[in-house]
Amino acid sequence: MQACRDTGAQAVHPGYGFLSENAAFCEALEREGIAFIGPATFAITSMGDKITSKKLAGEAGVNIIPGHTEVIRDAEEAVRISDAIGYPVMLKASAGGGGKGMRVAHNAEEARDGFERASNEARSSFGDDRVFIEKFIEEPRHIEIQVMADTHGNVIYLNERECSIQRRHQKVIEEAPSPFLDAATRKAMGEQAVALARAVQYRSAGTVEFIVDAQRNFYFLEMNTRLQVEHPITEKITGVDLVELMIRVADGEALPLGQEEVRLDGWAIEARVYAEDPFRNFLPSIGRLVHYRPPAEDSHVRVDTGVYEGGEVSMFYDPMIAKLVTYGADRGEAIRRMQRALDEYYIRGVQHNISFLNALMVHPRFIEGRLTTNFIAEEYPDGFNAGMVPQEDPAKPIVVAAMIHRHYMDRAAHLSGQLQGYGRKVGEEWAVVIERRIHAVRVRPTQNGYHVHYDGRDYSVVTDWALGQPLFEGSINGETLCFQVERQGLRYSLYHRGARIDALVMTPRAAELNDLMPEKAAPDLSRFLLSPMPGLLVKVSVSEGQEVKAGEELAVIEAMKMENVLRAERDGVVARVSAGVGDSLMVDQTIIEFE
Repeated sequence: MQACRDTGAQAVHPGYGFLSENAAFCEALEREGIAFIGPATFAITSMGDKITSKKLAGEAGVNIIPGHTEVIRDAEEAVRISDAIGYPVMLKASAGGGGKGMRVAHNAEEARDGFERASNEARSSFGDDRVFIEKFIEEPRHIEIQVMADTHGNVIYLNERECSIQRRHQKVIEEAPSPFLDAATRKAMGEQAVALARAVQYRSAGTVEFIVDAQRNFYFLEMNTRLQVEHPITEKITGVDLVELMIRVADGEALPLGQEEVRLDGWAIEARVYAEDPFRNFLPSIGRLVHYRPPAEDSHVRVDTGVYEGGEVSMFYDPMIAKLVTYGADRGEAIRRMQRALDEYYIRGVQHNISFLNALMVHPRFIEGRLTTNFIAEEYPDGFNAGMVPQEDPAKPIVVAAMIHRHYMDRAAHLSGQLQGYGRKVGEEWAVVIERRIHAVRVRPTQNGYHVHYDGRDYSVVTDWALGQPLFEGSINGETLCFQVERQGLRYSLYHRGARIDALVMTPRAAELNDLMPEKAAPDLSRFLLSPMPGLLVKVSVSEGQEVKAGEELAVIEAMKMENVLRAERDGVVARVSAGVGDSLMVDQTIIEFE
C-alpha cells in the first residue's frame, strides 16, 4: 500500500502469487480509491475457501466430486470419514493452493498421517489449518477452463489447458488445448465454468479447474480467482492478451469479443523450470545463478522469468525459475520446439529440472498424449536418473565428444611452445570412453567442420562452435541439434534431450591403460541421516538410544513452504541426534548418527 501511495498508482495488478487472492488487500486498495485488477472481494472469498466453493458450485449446477465438505477436527475424525467415503481419498487444505496442504491416502494410517501433514503445511503457508476430504478420482486428468468476465454481464470461456503432468500436486507441464477433450466435452466444461463465474458475480480473468476421468466425466476441483501461471499458453492459441483484458475490464470496458469469436489456433506447451534436483528426488536447490542463459525468444518461444545471472534462489520462496513456452501449428511441432528450447536453456550454480523436463518431452507416453496426474509417479516410481532417458541415437554424443576434443587438440598443437616434439600434426585415431566402454573413432577436420567415422558410419559435423562455449550448436549429417558442453581436461559432460553423458576422450593406447584402473569406492554414509536439502528442521521424531525400523519417520524438514519427511532406510539404533528443531540445515549436514 505504501508503494502505491509513493508512486501515485491508480491500479494494482497483483500477478499470480498469493497476494492476488488476498481479500484484505483488495479492501485496503478500495479504501484508498485504487483499482484492483482482478475480481471483487466476494468472488475471492467464496472461491478461495474450497469448502464454500464446492457448495456454491453445486448450487450453480456444476459437477462436484463426492466427499465431506465440512472441516475435519482431528486425525481420528479424518480416518472415520475416509473409511466412510472409501479409499483412496484426498485430504486438502481449505485455503490451499500451489499443491500445498494436499495428501492422498489409501488406508487409515495414511489418512491419519496425511491429516497432520496437510494441516501443518496449510498452517505454515496460509495461516489456516482447516482440512476437508473428498473422493480421489483414479486415472484423473487435470483440465482447467480459462474464463473472462466484465462488469457488463458478459462472461466467456477461452478453451482449456491440460495440466496433468504434476509432481506432488504441483504442475510441471501444461498444454493448450488438451489432447484428450472432444468438442462436446470442451463446450460442456466451458458452459459450467461460465455458470459458476456468473454465480459469484465474477469479473476479470479466472480459471475453473476440473478433474476428468477416463470416460471424460468431469468434476469441479476449484476456482482460481486470478491469472494463472500457465496463462501464456491460452494467449498463444487464442491470440488474446489476458493481462490487457484484465486491465480494460478493471477500467470498466466491456469485453471486445463474444464466445463465438474465441478461436483455437495451433498448440502451445509450457514447462516450469524449477530450482530442484531431479537426481535427488526433486529436492529443492538454493544458491547463486552463476550462469543463466535462456533460449532466444521469437514468435514460437517465450520465456517468462524474474531471475538473472548472478541472482540468488532463496529457500523462502517458490522454487520456480522460469516458465518456458513453445508454440506450433500442431502438438508435435510444439513438442519439438520445446525439446530444442530445453536443450538451449543453460543454468549453472543451482540444480534445476531441465533434464527431467526434456526427458518428459521425449517420453513415448507423453508424445502419445496418454496422460494422468499419476504420470510421473507411475513412470518414475523410484525417482529419476539420466540413464532412464532413451537416447534417440547413442552415436550422436560420441560424435560430438570426439569432434570437440579434436578441436581442442588442434588448437593446442598450434599454440607456441605446446606439444613439443609433436609438431603441428594431430592424430585422427581417438577413443571415446563412456561408462568404461571404449568407442573407437576417427576424426579429421573439413572446411566447415569435421568428419567423424564411428562404428562403420560417416558423420559430417558442421558447426561454428568456438572453444569454451557452453552450447554446441550445429548439424550432424544435416540434422540440426544442440548439446550443452562442460569440459574438465579430457572429460566432457554432454547434456541433450534430458540425458547427461560423461565421456573421456583419449588416444587408443591411453584408453587401454585407463581400462585397467580400479574404480574408486564411494564412502559408506549409511550410519548417518544427512539433510538432503537446505531447510528448516521442524521436527525430530526419535531420540538417542531409540531403536528404529526401516520406513519409520526420523525427521521433518521444511523448505520452500513444503514439508519433507525423512525416513529410516534400514533398522538401527540412534547413537546421537546432532541437530535440533529450529536449526537451519545445509545440504548433507548430519542430523542423526546411528550405531
